[in-house]
Amino acid sequence: MLSESIDGLNIRPDGTYVDVTFGGGGHSRAIMTSLGLEGRLFAFDQDEDARANAIDDPRFVLIGENFRHMKAFLRLHGVRQVDGILADLGVSSHQFDTAERGFSTRLDGELDMRMDRQAPLSARELVNNVDEEGLSRMLKQYGELPNARQMARAIVRARSEREIVTTGDLREAVQHHLPRAASSRGGSLENKYLAMLFQALRIEVNGELEALKALLQQAAEVLVPGGRLVVISYHSLEDRLVKNFLRAGNFEGVVEKDFYGNPLAPMRQLLKCSASEAEVVENGRARSARLRVGERLPS
Repeated sequence: MLSESIDGLNIRPDGTYVDVTFGGGGHSRAIMTSLGLEGRLFAFDQDEDARANAIDDPRFVLIGENFRHMKAFLRLHGVRQVDGILADLGVSSHQFDTAERGFSTRLDGELDMRMDRQAPLSARELVNNVDEEGLSRMLKQYGELPNARQMARAIVRARSEREIVTTGDLREAVQHHLPRAASSRGGSLENKYLAMLFQALRIEVNGELEALKALLQQAAEVLVPGGRLVVISYHSLEDRLVKNFLRAGNFEGVVEKDFYGNPLAPMRQLLKCSASEAEVVENGRARSARLRVGERLPS
């Protein structure tokens, strides 16, 4: 959804923009092609692997931090307001395809899942130490797994025999609780349930939903009136937060109004779209992608 993202930002050549999920740098490079000599781009990525993709351009700054700290680090660089913010949430292709990062349900590697490999908590720590009730709640809340309790019980049972160290160990622990039927949307339910399990652990390890909430609140503060926020999300938990915030300025989606009946939300949604069929054929991961574009309203 590269072209839709860049169109959504409505880039001004002399504007200041932020790519909070730099990754391989694809979106940032596309933004740079639309910037003039006075334009600036700040990018965030807490994954040290992203530093190898940094753009050699005086208009570009890569900040190796979680985007939940966007406002503070922009101020360190003398920036208080920006014209656009882009967030492509979730796991990058590089992270998925690197077995030792532990994000992939297909590849066997250490059960890690940390976006920031210096962070103290890994998925291995979670599955081997959180009690059954805590695991069940996590899998239900963040993975939306129908059989969260059975999965949690299976994990606790498996770790009582030996530590769960790799993604393969985790798959083996829950194997008997994975449905064998085909999914109504294509593919197997087994792979779908595994993806939901991995998603739940990853969200907990990285505090992803709290980071997203912080980003959305800060976006409303640092965007100039008319500035754009473009967010690509990959599951309903993320998308719901973005939708509610653009609609109401809060995460419950409850619209508050002033004395005259005018909505108090700081932003409005301009666009919602999904990946095209052609893009899904080229990149299967785009199937679940949802893009929303918001605009900062005048104060």
